[in-house]
Amino acid sequence: MISAYLELIRMRFLMMLAYRVNYYSGIVIYALTIGAYYFMWKAIYGDAQTLAGFSVDQMPTYIAISWMARAFYFNNLDREISNEIRDGSVAVQMTRPYNYLLVKMMQGFGEGLFRLTLFMVPGMIVVWFIFPIHLADPMRWLIFFVMIWFSFLLNSQLNILTGLFSFFVENNEGLMRMKRVVVDLLSGVVVPIAFFPGWAKPVLDWLPFPAITYLPSSVFTGKLSGSEAWQALLVQFLWFAVLIVPIVFMWRASRRRLFVQGG
Repeated sequence: MISAYLELIRMRFLMMLAYRVNYYSGIVIYALTIGAYYFMWKAIYGDAQTLAGFSVDQMPTYIAISWMARAFYFNNLDREISNEIRDGSVAVQMTRPYNYLLVKMMQGFGEGLFRLTLFMVPGMIVVWFIFPIHLADPMRWLIFFVMIWFSFLLNSQLNILTGLFSFFVENNEGLMRMKRVVVDLLSGVVVPIAFFPGWAKPVLDWLPFPAITYLPSSVFTGKLSGSEAWQALLVQFLWFAVLIVPIVFMWRASRRRLFVQGG
């Protein structure tokens, strides 16, 4: 059974490889995005050396690593699940001798591996030559890669929950678009959480979004170090465990509500 799931990862990787031109152009797009944010934050800092706990040297690295980490953990599992529910193919998937949700996770991981090897790593090399990026020491790299693995898991869990809503609302296109905007904003990709208003930070501490981008990127840049870095990793693990509960309950409820909309 394990070999079957590994084969799913390999198949998704090869499928993404067939459309690799899109990701080569994506490196350019991400580099332009990072450049736009770099010059914006450079203007915001002005003559200041530190804002909201981020030094002027840490911010370019935070911007680059946040967007490149997003390239790894991003996937469209919510849209895939929603489409399979609408066309009825999910019913066929349920009859097969494997766990449907694990299949989606493995497919998402195959896509993530492709993005990591052919998008994130080459992209970091490109932006390192263009912008003043400070690379971390080997131990910080190791912690960071463990943390973006959890970023992938957390983002995929949120995508699975969003996709499963199709069982209850039939068309969740608006919900999927809202989820994507919320994740990018509240995870710290667009604006680091440290720059949010004081009242918002305690609220976000009770939400999983900062654990997707802000915590890994803060560890990489050195804003969080020592025991704070390990605490950030623990937060990610706890949210991963917590999100399993609603997924299990929603999956059980979804199977009782299954009906086919397609022909």
